[in-house]
Amino acid sequence: MSGPSLAEVKASGQPPEVISRLNDEHWAGRLYMRRVSPHATWVFARLGWPPNAVTAGFIVCGVAAGAVVALGGLWSAIAAAVLIQAYLLLDCSDGELARWSGKTSVTGVYLDGIGHYLGETALLAGLGIRAQGQMHLSGPYVSVGLAAAVLAALVKAETDNVIVARAKTGLAGSHDDAALAPRGAGLALARRLASALKIHRAIQAVELSLLILAAAVIDAARGGLTATRVLTVACLVIAALMVVAHLVAIVASRRLR
Repeated sequence: MSGPSLAEVKASGQPPEVISRLNDEHWAGRLYMRRVSPHATWVFARLGWPPNAVTAGFIVCGVAAGAVVALGGLWSAIAAAVLIQAYLLLDCSDGELARWSGKTSVTGVYLDGIGHYLGETALLAGLGIRAQGQMHLSGPYVSVGLAAAVLAALVKAETDNVIVARAKTGLAGSHDDAALAPRGAGLALARRLASALKIHRAIQAVELSLLILAAAVIDAARGGLTATRVLTVACLVIAALMVVAHLVAIVASRRLR
């Protein structure tokens, strides 16, 4: 096998503008995964994999985590958490590989977005089945998990539709960070509070997989599914709040102007 050196992968795959971005870079990526991902990217480059193949692997890991967590038991929560770490690793590596190879594409960006939708919704749906117990595919907790999944997808759609709306009216797809700030003082304070509390992260794949694992440990120690069921209901409440709060924040900001 021939290919780039690890230093070349890091230099081209992790330029400063990627590493320094705050809104698009996950905290786990900044904390540890961006230190690990160049090694995986180096392997993919030497194997000759195209970036979209790595993205496909990222999508499979996310969906598989949702399917596995639905099986119940502590082992499945551990397996789902491992799959989500692989999901995060591949999510970092596909972009690094694309930048190193010069094969960035609209298709790749599109598939990456679809991967995030599928990973997060699959995990919430799987959590609902898990909370119902004994792999039942219907019941109140299954409905709660599915509702949370739909609302989580709606939150992501609210963000993505900013770009769609701007494009349809002839505006540039991107905007500066100042446009994120709400125009009213009250809404600005609420946004800072929400940012500090970070409750929205509870329905994101990495954080949710760890919460599911924590709930599974509690349930294994105490018996029953109480912790998992409380988490499932909490995810629905958070997702519902986020749909409303995110919509208000977007409309009140300068992102649509």
